[in-house]
Amino acid sequence: MKVLFATSEIAPWVKTGGLGDVAGALPGALRALGHDVRVLVPAYPALLESFPDAEEIARPHWLGGLLPTPGLREAVAPDGTPLLLLDYPPYFKRPGSPYLGPEGRDWLDNHLRFGLLARVAAWLGSEASTLAWTPDIIHCHDWQTGLAPAYLHYLPGQLAKSLFTVHNLAFQGLFDHASLFELGLPDASWHINGVEFYGYLSFLKAGLQLADAITTVSPTYSKEIQTDAEGMGMAGLLRHRAADLSGILNGIDTQVWNPATDPSLLHNYSARHLEHKALNKADLQRQLGLEQRPDLPLLAVVSRLTEQKGLDLLLDVAPQVLAMPAQIAVLGSGAARMEQAWRAMAHQYPTQCAVTIGFDEALAHRIEAAADIFVMPSRFEPCGLNQMYSLRYGTPPVVRATGGLADTVIDAADEKHGSGFVFGPATAEALLQALQRATSAWQDPKLWRRLQKHGMARDSSWEAAARHYAELYQSL
Repeated sequence: MKVLFATSEIAPWVKTGGLGDVAGALPGALRALGHDVRVLVPAYPALLESFPDAEEIARPHWLGGLLPTPGLREAVAPDGTPLLLLDYPPYFKRPGSPYLGPEGRDWLDNHLRFGLLARVAAWLGSEASTLAWTPDIIHCHDWQTGLAPAYLHYLPGQLAKSLFTVHNLAFQGLFDHASLFELGLPDASWHINGVEFYGYLSFLKAGLQLADAITTVSPTYSKEIQTDAEGMGMAGLLRHRAADLSGILNGIDTQVWNPATDPSLLHNYSARHLEHKALNKADLQRQLGLEQRPDLPLLAVVSRLTEQKGLDLLLDVAPQVLAMPAQIAVLGSGAARMEQAWRAMAHQYPTQCAVTIGFDEALAHRIEAAADIFVMPSRFEPCGLNQMYSLRYGTPPVVRATGGLADTVIDAADEKHGSGFVFGPATAEALLQALQRATSAWQDPKLWRRLQKHGMARDSSWEAAARHYAELYQSL
Protein backbone atom coordinates (compact mmCIF):
# COMPACT_ATOMS: atom_id res chain seq x y z
CA MET A 1 0.00 0.00 0.00
CA LYS A 2 1.08 3.58 -0.72
CA VAL A 3 0.16 5.72 2.29
CA LEU A 4 0.50 9.45 2.88
CA PHE A 5 0.58 10.48 6.54
CA ALA A 6 -0.68 14.06 6.92
CA THR A 7 0.27 15.47 10.30
CA SER A 8 0.96 18.78 12.03
CA GLU A 9 3.62 17.24 14.31
CA ILE A 10 6.36 14.65 14.08
CA ALA A 11 8.78 13.59 16.81
CA PRO A 12 11.54 14.28 17.55
CA TRP A 13 11.43 17.62 15.70
CA VAL A 14 7.98 19.01 16.54
CA LYS A 15 5.95 17.51 19.37
CA THR A 16 3.32 18.82 21.78
CA GLY A 17 1.82 15.43 22.71
CA GLY A 18 1.11 11.91 21.58
CA LEU A 19 0.37 12.90 17.98
CA GLY A 20 4.03 13.74 17.42
CA ASP A 21 5.11 10.38 18.81
CA VAL A 22 2.66 8.48 16.59
CA ALA A 23 3.73 10.33 13.45
CA GLY A 24 7.36 9.72 14.35
CA ALA A 25 7.04 5.96 14.97
CA LEU A 26 4.05 4.42 13.14
CA PRO A 27 5.28 5.14 9.59
CA GLY A 28 8.50 3.23 10.30
CA ALA A 29 6.55 0.27 11.70
CA LEU A 30 4.34 0.22 8.59
CA ARG A 31 7.37 0.42 6.32
CA ALA A 32 8.83 -2.57 8.16
CA LEU A 33 5.72 -4.48 7.01
CA GLY A 34 6.52 -3.58 3.41
CA HIS A 35 4.25 -0.56 2.88
CA ASP A 36 5.35 2.63 1.13
CA VAL A 37 4.62 5.35 3.70
CA ARG A 38 5.55 9.01 3.33
CA VAL A 39 4.87 11.81 5.81
CA LEU A 40 3.57 15.27 4.87
CA VAL A 41 4.38 17.80 7.60
CA PRO A 42 4.86 21.59 7.68
CA ALA A 43 8.46 22.73 7.19
CA TYR A 44 8.86 24.18 10.66
CA PRO A 45 12.27 25.72 11.56
CA ALA A 46 13.37 22.57 13.42
CA LEU A 47 12.82 20.42 10.33
CA LEU A 48 14.52 22.85 7.96
CA GLU A 49 17.51 23.04 10.30
CA SER A 50 17.72 19.23 10.41
CA PHE A 51 17.36 18.87 6.63
CA PRO A 52 19.03 21.94 5.10
CA ASP A 53 19.60 20.13 1.79
CA ALA A 54 15.98 19.09 1.29
CA GLU A 55 15.25 19.74 -2.39
CA GLU A 56 12.03 21.16 -3.74
CA ILE A 57 10.16 18.53 -5.77
CA ALA A 58 6.83 20.28 -6.45
CA ARG A 59 4.88 23.54 -6.14
CA PRO A 60 1.18 22.81 -5.65
CA HIS A 61 -0.72 25.73 -7.21
CA TRP A 62 -4.26 26.93 -7.90
CA LEU A 63 -5.35 25.56 -4.53
CA GLY A 64 -8.38 27.85 -4.21
CA GLY A 65 -9.60 30.55 -1.87
CA LEU A 66 -6.80 32.52 -0.27
CA LEU A 67 -4.45 29.54 -0.08
CA PRO A 68 -0.95 30.37 -1.33
CA THR A 69 1.38 28.33 -3.54
CA PRO A 70 3.82 26.48 -1.24
CA GLY A 71 6.87 24.40 -2.01
CA LEU A 72 7.20 20.70 -1.29
CA ARG A 73 10.66 19.61 -0.18
CA GLU A 74 11.80 16.01 0.14
CA ALA A 75 13.91 14.62 2.99
CA VAL A 76 14.52 11.23 4.58
CA ALA A 77 14.15 10.61 8.33
CA PRO A 78 16.88 8.63 10.12
CA ASP A 79 14.67 5.51 10.05
CA GLY A 80 14.37 5.76 6.27
CA THR A 81 10.86 7.26 6.13
CA PRO A 82 10.51 9.83 3.31
CA LEU A 83 9.34 13.25 4.51
CA LEU A 84 7.47 15.78 2.38
CA LEU A 85 8.09 19.17 3.96
CA LEU A 86 5.37 21.72 3.23
CA ASP A 87 7.42 24.87 2.78
CA TYR A 88 5.70 28.23 3.12
CA PRO A 89 7.72 30.42 5.51
CA PRO A 90 5.00 33.06 6.12
CA TYR A 91 2.88 30.29 7.67
CA PHE A 92 5.37 27.95 9.27
CA LYS A 93 8.64 29.78 9.98
CA ARG A 94 7.54 30.86 13.44
CA PRO A 95 9.06 30.30 16.89
CA GLY A 96 7.68 28.06 19.62
CA SER A 97 4.51 25.98 19.44
CA PRO A 98 3.04 25.00 16.06
CA TYR A 99 -0.30 26.39 17.16
CA LEU A 100 0.26 29.27 19.58
CA GLY A 101 1.81 32.71 19.35
CA PRO A 102 4.29 34.07 21.93
CA GLU A 103 1.44 35.25 24.17
CA GLY A 104 0.02 31.70 24.34
CA ARG A 105 -3.00 32.27 22.10
CA ASP A 106 -3.89 30.55 18.83
CA TRP A 107 -2.35 32.09 15.72
CA LEU A 108 -5.15 34.06 14.02
CA ASP A 109 -4.42 32.39 10.68
CA ASN A 110 -4.45 28.78 11.92
CA HIS A 111 -7.33 28.01 9.57
CA LEU A 112 -5.18 28.99 6.59
CA ARG A 113 -2.02 27.35 7.92
CA PHE A 114 -3.60 23.97 8.51
CA GLY A 115 -6.09 24.36 5.70
CA LEU A 116 -3.05 24.54 3.43
CA LEU A 117 -1.66 21.34 4.99
CA ALA A 118 -4.97 19.53 4.41
CA ARG A 119 -5.38 20.96 0.90
CA VAL A 120 -1.91 19.82 -0.19
CA ALA A 121 -2.58 16.36 1.28
CA ALA A 122 -5.71 16.15 -0.88
CA TRP A 123 -3.79 17.54 -3.89
CA LEU A 124 -1.28 14.71 -3.53
CA GLY A 125 -4.15 12.21 -3.57
CA SER A 126 -5.80 13.66 -6.67
CA GLU A 127 -5.29 13.90 -10.43
CA ALA A 128 -3.91 17.44 -9.97
CA SER A 129 -0.70 16.19 -8.36
CA THR A 130 2.47 16.58 -10.41
CA LEU A 131 4.36 13.91 -8.46
CA ALA A 132 4.86 10.44 -9.94
CA TRP A 133 3.95 8.94 -6.55
CA THR A 134 0.23 8.87 -5.70
CA PRO A 135 -1.02 7.49 -2.38
CA ASP A 136 -3.72 4.84 -2.12
CA ILE A 137 -4.61 6.14 1.35
CA ILE A 138 -4.31 9.56 2.96
CA HIS A 139 -4.05 8.98 6.69
CA CYS A 140 -5.08 12.23 8.42
CA HIS A 141 -4.43 13.02 12.06
CA ASP A 142 -6.52 15.29 14.32
CA TRP A 143 -8.31 18.50 13.39
CA GLN A 144 -5.30 20.08 11.69
CA THR A 145 -5.73 17.72 8.72
CA GLY A 146 -9.48 17.17 9.04
CA LEU A 147 -10.26 19.16 5.89
CA ALA A 148 -8.30 16.75 3.66
CA PRO A 149 -11.27 14.33 3.39
CA ALA A 150 -13.51 17.33 2.64
CA TYR A 151 -11.27 18.52 -0.20
CA LEU A 152 -11.15 14.98 -1.59
CA HIS A 153 -14.95 14.78 -1.37
CA TYR A 154 -15.91 18.16 -2.82
CA LEU A 155 -13.18 18.77 -5.40
CA PRO A 156 -12.77 16.78 -8.63
CA GLY A 157 -10.13 14.20 -9.43
CA GLN A 158 -10.02 12.14 -6.20
CA LEU A 159 -7.73 9.13 -6.42
CA ALA A 160 -7.01 8.28 -2.76
CA LYS A 161 -9.20 7.01 0.05
CA SER A 162 -9.03 8.76 3.42
CA LEU A 163 -8.62 7.60 6.99
CA PHE A 164 -9.06 10.07 9.85
CA THR A 165 -7.50 9.32 13.25
CA VAL A 166 -8.73 11.19 16.32
CA HIS A 167 -6.01 11.61 18.91
CA ASN A 168 -8.04 13.99 21.07
CA LEU A 169 -11.67 14.88 20.38
CA ALA A 170 -11.47 17.97 22.59
CA PHE A 171 -9.58 19.96 19.96
CA GLN A 172 -11.97 20.65 17.10
CA GLY A 173 -10.56 23.41 14.87
CA LEU A 174 -13.55 25.80 14.93
CA PHE A 175 -13.57 28.86 12.66
CA ASP A 176 -16.18 31.32 11.41
CA HIS A 177 -18.25 31.07 8.24
CA ALA A 178 -15.96 33.44 6.31
CA SER A 179 -13.27 30.77 6.48
CA LEU A 180 -15.21 28.68 3.95
CA PHE A 181 -14.33 31.05 1.10
CA GLU A 182 -10.78 31.65 2.34
CA LEU A 183 -10.14 27.89 2.33
CA GLY A 184 -11.53 27.36 -1.16
CA LEU A 185 -14.39 25.10 -0.12
CA PRO A 186 -17.66 25.21 -2.09
CA ASP A 187 -20.86 26.62 -0.63
CA ALA A 188 -22.35 23.11 -0.77
CA SER A 189 -19.96 22.03 1.99
CA TRP A 190 -21.67 24.37 4.46
CA HIS A 191 -24.18 21.73 5.48
CA ILE A 192 -24.96 19.48 8.44
CA ASN A 193 -23.56 16.62 6.36
CA GLY A 194 -20.48 18.66 5.49
CA VAL A 195 -18.13 20.92 7.44
CA GLU A 196 -20.70 23.05 9.32
CA PHE A 197 -20.98 22.54 13.08
CA TYR A 198 -23.42 24.77 15.03
CA GLY A 199 -22.65 27.80 12.89
CA TYR A 200 -18.91 27.22 12.72
CA LEU A 201 -16.62 25.52 10.25
CA SER A 202 -15.11 22.56 12.11
CA PHE A 203 -12.01 20.86 10.75
CA LEU A 204 -12.65 17.94 13.12
CA LYS A 205 -16.29 17.56 12.05
CA ALA A 206 -15.17 17.57 8.40
CA GLY A 207 -12.86 14.63 9.02
CA LEU A 208 -15.42 12.69 11.05
CA GLN A 209 -18.18 13.31 8.50
CA LEU A 210 -16.32 12.79 5.23
CA ALA A 211 -13.39 10.41 5.78
CA ASP A 212 -13.87 6.90 4.42
CA ALA A 213 -13.01 5.47 7.84
CA ILE A 214 -12.28 6.77 11.33
CA THR A 215 -10.01 5.46 14.05
CA THR A 216 -9.18 6.53 17.56
CA VAL A 217 -6.07 5.62 19.52
CA SER A 218 -7.56 3.03 21.86
CA PRO A 219 -10.56 0.67 21.81
CA THR A 220 -12.07 2.08 25.00
CA TYR A 221 -11.83 5.68 23.78
CA SER A 222 -13.64 4.71 20.57
CA LYS A 223 -16.59 3.61 22.71
CA GLU A 224 -16.42 6.54 25.16
CA ILE A 225 -16.64 9.20 22.45
CA GLN A 226 -19.93 7.73 21.22
CA THR A 227 -21.54 8.68 24.56
CA ASP A 228 -23.03 12.11 25.13
CA ALA A 229 -20.91 12.51 28.25
CA GLU A 230 -17.60 11.99 26.45
CA GLY A 231 -18.48 12.88 22.85
CA MET A 232 -17.64 16.61 23.02
CA GLY A 233 -20.72 17.43 20.93
CA MET A 234 -19.78 14.86 18.26
CA ALA A 235 -21.38 11.77 19.85
CA GLY A 236 -24.40 11.70 17.54
CA LEU A 237 -22.23 11.86 14.42
CA LEU A 238 -19.88 9.20 15.81
CA ARG A 239 -22.78 6.89 16.59
CA HIS A 240 -24.06 7.48 13.06
CA ARG A 241 -20.65 6.42 11.72
CA ALA A 242 -20.10 3.59 14.22
CA ALA A 243 -19.69 1.01 11.46
CA ASP A 244 -16.73 3.00 10.09
CA LEU A 245 -15.18 3.70 13.52
CA SER A 246 -12.59 1.54 15.28
CA GLY A 247 -10.05 1.90 18.06
CA ILE A 248 -6.44 0.87 17.48
CA LEU A 249 -4.21 1.14 20.52
CA ASN A 250 -1.04 3.17 20.06
CA GLY A 251 2.33 1.61 20.62
CA ILE A 252 5.55 3.19 21.80
CA ASP A 253 9.03 3.32 20.34
CA THR A 254 10.61 0.42 22.21
CA GLN A 255 14.08 1.35 21.03
CA VAL A 256 13.87 4.88 22.40
CA TRP A 257 12.09 3.69 25.54
CA ASN A 258 14.26 0.80 26.72
CA PRO A 259 15.77 0.95 30.22
CA ALA A 260 18.47 -1.52 29.20
CA THR A 261 19.92 0.83 26.57
CA ASP A 262 18.49 4.28 27.35
CA PRO A 263 21.39 6.77 27.03
CA SER A 264 19.63 9.26 29.32
CA LEU A 265 20.08 6.93 32.30
CA LEU A 266 23.19 6.81 34.41
CA HIS A 267 22.37 3.21 35.34
CA ASN A 268 20.73 0.94 32.76
CA TYR A 269 18.68 -2.01 33.97
CA SER A 270 16.31 -4.75 32.85
CA ALA A 271 13.65 -6.99 34.34
CA ARG A 272 16.44 -9.36 35.36
CA HIS A 273 18.48 -6.63 37.04
CA LEU A 274 15.91 -4.39 38.66
CA GLU A 275 18.26 -3.63 41.55
CA HIS A 276 19.90 -0.99 39.32
CA LYS A 277 16.63 0.95 39.26
CA ALA A 278 17.29 2.10 42.82
CA LEU A 279 20.52 3.77 41.68
CA ASN A 280 18.53 5.91 39.26
CA LYS A 281 16.20 6.89 42.08
CA ALA A 282 19.11 8.06 44.24
CA ASP A 283 20.53 10.06 41.31
CA LEU A 284 17.20 11.77 40.60
CA GLN A 285 16.63 12.61 44.26
CA ARG A 286 20.07 14.24 44.28
CA GLN A 287 19.44 16.10 41.01
CA LEU A 288 16.04 17.45 42.09
CA GLY A 289 17.08 18.37 45.61
CA LEU A 290 14.89 15.77 47.30
CA GLU A 291 15.97 14.09 50.50
CA GLN A 292 17.84 10.90 49.58
CA ARG A 293 15.54 8.38 51.19
CA PRO A 294 15.43 4.92 49.60
CA ASP A 295 12.81 3.99 52.19
CA LEU A 296 10.24 6.47 50.82
CA PRO A 297 8.19 5.75 47.69
CA LEU A 298 8.87 8.28 44.93
CA LEU A 299 5.72 9.18 42.93
CA ALA A 300 6.14 10.83 39.54
CA VAL A 301 4.20 12.86 37.00
CA VAL A 302 5.32 13.78 33.46
CA SER A 303 2.40 15.55 31.88
CA ARG A 304 0.65 18.64 30.66
CA LEU A 305 -0.53 20.36 33.82
CA THR A 306 -4.24 20.56 33.06
CA GLU A 307 -7.54 19.46 34.52
CA GLN A 308 -7.94 16.95 31.67
CA LYS A 309 -4.92 15.16 33.13
CA GLY A 310 -6.53 15.20 36.60
CA LEU A 311 -3.57 16.91 38.19
CA ASP A 312 -5.81 19.18 40.21
CA LEU A 313 -6.99 15.98 41.95
CA LEU A 314 -3.40 15.09 42.79
CA LEU A 315 -2.83 18.62 44.07
CA ASP A 316 -5.82 18.23 46.41
CA VAL A 317 -4.38 15.09 48.02
CA ALA A 318 -0.66 15.91 47.75
CA PRO A 319 -0.31 16.97 51.42
CA GLN A 320 -1.82 13.65 52.53
CA VAL A 321 0.41 11.71 50.13
CA LEU A 322 3.53 13.49 51.33
CA ALA A 323 2.48 12.80 54.94
CA MET A 324 2.39 9.02 54.30
CA PRO A 325 5.41 9.79 54.00
CA ALA A 326 6.30 9.83 50.29
CA GLN A 327 7.93 12.03 47.68
CA ILE A 328 6.55 13.56 44.47
CA ALA A 329 8.44 14.63 41.34
CA VAL A 330 6.56 16.60 38.66
CA LEU A 331 7.70 17.57 35.17
CA GLY A 332 5.41 19.48 32.82
CA SER A 333 3.76 22.72 31.86
CA GLY A 334 0.23 23.85 31.20
CA ALA A 335 -2.39 26.04 32.84
CA ALA A 336 -0.74 29.00 34.59
CA ARG A 337 -2.78 28.53 37.77
CA MET A 338 -1.82 24.89 38.02
CA GLU A 339 1.85 25.62 37.36
CA GLN A 340 1.73 28.20 40.16
CA ALA A 341 -0.03 25.78 42.54
CA TRP A 342 2.55 23.06 41.93
CA ARG A 343 5.41 25.53 42.43
CA ALA A 344 3.82 26.52 45.74
CA MET A 345 3.60 22.85 46.75
CA ALA A 346 7.30 22.37 46.04
CA HIS A 347 8.13 25.52 48.00
CA GLN A 348 6.12 24.26 50.98
CA TYR A 349 7.72 20.78 50.91
CA PRO A 350 11.21 21.39 49.45
CA THR A 351 12.73 18.03 50.43
CA GLN A 352 9.66 15.97 49.46
CA CYS A 353 8.22 17.63 46.35
CA ALA A 354 10.19 18.71 43.28
CA VAL A 355 8.50 20.51 40.39
CA THR A 356 10.14 21.29 37.04
CA ILE A 357 8.05 23.54 34.79
CA GLY A 358 8.71 23.00 31.10
CA PHE A 359 9.76 19.91 29.22
CA ASP A 360 13.06 18.07 29.13
CA GLU A 361 13.11 14.80 27.20
CA ALA A 362 16.18 13.41 28.99
CA LEU A 363 14.71 14.29 32.39
CA ALA A 364 11.44 12.58 31.41
CA HIS A 365 13.38 9.37 30.78
CA ARG A 366 15.26 9.68 34.08
CA ILE A 367 12.01 10.24 35.98
CA GLU A 368 10.42 7.14 34.44
CA ALA A 369 13.46 5.10 35.47
CA ALA A 370 13.80 6.56 38.95
CA ALA A 371 10.20 6.66 40.14
CA ASP A 372 8.60 3.88 42.13
CA ILE A 373 5.04 4.82 41.11
CA PHE A 374 3.79 6.82 38.12
CA VAL A 375 0.55 8.82 38.52
CA MET A 376 -1.95 9.44 35.67
CA PRO A 377 -5.36 10.40 37.11
CA SER A 378 -6.74 11.67 33.76
CA ARG A 379 -10.37 12.64 33.46
CA PHE A 380 -10.15 11.36 29.89
CA GLU A 381 -7.19 9.92 28.03
CA PRO A 382 -7.59 8.88 24.38
CA CYS A 383 -4.55 6.59 24.62
CA GLY A 384 -1.78 7.87 26.85
CA LEU A 385 1.84 6.92 26.35
CA ASN A 386 3.43 7.56 29.73
CA GLN A 387 1.65 4.64 31.34
CA MET A 388 3.24 2.40 28.69
CA TYR A 389 6.65 3.98 29.25
CA SER A 390 6.15 3.36 32.97
CA LEU A 391 5.23 -0.30 32.49
CA ARG A 392 8.32 -0.79 30.35
CA TYR A 393 10.53 0.88 32.97
CA GLY A 394 9.22 -1.19 35.86
CA THR A 395 7.33 1.74 37.37
CA PRO A 396 3.78 0.53 38.18
CA PRO A 397 1.29 3.28 37.28
CA VAL A 398 -1.75 4.55 39.14
CA VAL A 399 -4.37 5.39 36.50
CA ARG A 400 -8.03 6.22 36.15
CA ALA A 401 -10.14 3.68 34.24
CA THR A 402 -10.56 5.68 31.06
CA GLY A 403 -9.52 5.41 27.41
CA GLY A 404 -6.15 3.88 26.71
CA LEU A 405 -5.31 3.77 30.41
CA ALA A 406 -8.04 1.18 30.92
CA ASP A 407 -6.76 -0.76 27.89
CA THR A 408 -3.13 -0.99 29.02
CA VAL A 409 -2.97 -1.17 32.83
CA ILE A 410 -4.29 -4.22 34.68
CA ASP A 411 -5.10 -3.73 38.35
CA ALA A 412 -2.89 -5.38 40.95
CA ALA A 413 -5.90 -7.33 42.21
CA ASP A 414 -5.32 -9.63 39.22
CA GLU A 415 -2.48 -11.76 40.57
CA LYS A 416 -1.65 -13.35 37.22
CA HIS A 417 -1.51 -10.18 35.10
CA GLY A 418 -1.68 -7.15 37.43
CA SER A 419 0.70 -4.34 36.48
CA GLY A 420 -0.60 -1.24 38.26
CA PHE A 421 -3.49 0.36 40.13
CA VAL A 422 -6.76 1.39 38.50
CA PHE A 423 -9.47 3.57 40.05
CA GLY A 424 -12.88 4.68 38.81
CA PRO A 425 -14.45 8.01 39.77
CA ALA A 426 -12.57 11.21 38.88
CA THR A 427 -12.43 12.32 42.51
CA ALA A 428 -9.62 13.20 44.88
CA GLU A 429 -10.90 10.58 47.31
CA ALA A 430 -10.76 7.75 44.76
CA LEU A 431 -7.27 8.83 43.67
CA LEU A 432 -6.05 8.93 47.27
CA GLN A 433 -7.36 5.42 47.92
CA ALA A 434 -5.52 4.14 44.83
CA LEU A 435 -2.31 5.86 45.91
CA GLN A 436 -2.64 4.34 49.37
CA ARG A 437 -3.04 0.90 47.80
CA ALA A 438 0.03 1.51 45.65
CA THR A 439 2.27 2.75 48.45
CA SER A 440 1.13 -0.14 50.65
CA ALA A 441 1.96 -2.65 47.91
CA TRP A 442 5.37 -0.97 47.43
CA GLN A 443 6.21 -2.02 50.99
CA ASP A 444 5.91 -5.68 49.89
CA PRO A 445 9.01 -6.38 47.74
CA LYS A 446 7.75 -9.72 46.43
CA LEU A 447 4.40 -8.27 45.31
CA TRP A 448 6.07 -5.21 43.85
CA ARG A 449 8.58 -7.23 41.84
CA ARG A 450 5.69 -9.26 40.40
CA LEU A 451 3.87 -6.10 39.28
CA GLN A 452 7.07 -4.75 37.74
CA LYS A 453 7.78 -7.93 35.81
CA HIS A 454 4.21 -8.15 34.49
CA GLY A 455 4.42 -4.58 33.21
CA MET A 456 7.89 -5.01 31.69
CA ALA A 457 6.78 -8.17 29.87
CA ARG A 458 3.91 -6.38 28.09
CA ASP A 459 4.41 -5.91 24.33
CA SER A 460 3.95 -2.18 23.77
CA SER A 461 5.68 -2.06 20.38
CA TRP A 462 4.15 -0.54 17.27
CA GLU A 463 4.05 -3.87 15.42
CA ALA A 464 0.54 -4.88 16.49
CA ALA A 465 -0.91 -1.42 15.76
CA ALA A 466 0.84 -1.32 12.38
CA ARG A 467 -0.74 -4.65 11.40
CA HIS A 468 -4.20 -3.36 12.35
CA TYR A 469 -3.71 -0.18 10.33
CA ALA A 470 -2.40 -2.15 7.35
CA GLU A 471 -5.53 -4.33 7.40
CA LEU A 472 -7.72 -1.22 7.53
CA TYR A 473 -5.85 0.39 4.63
CA GLN A 474 -6.35 -2.78 2.62
CA SER A 475 -10.09 -2.87 3.38
CA LEU A 476 -10.40 0.71 2.09
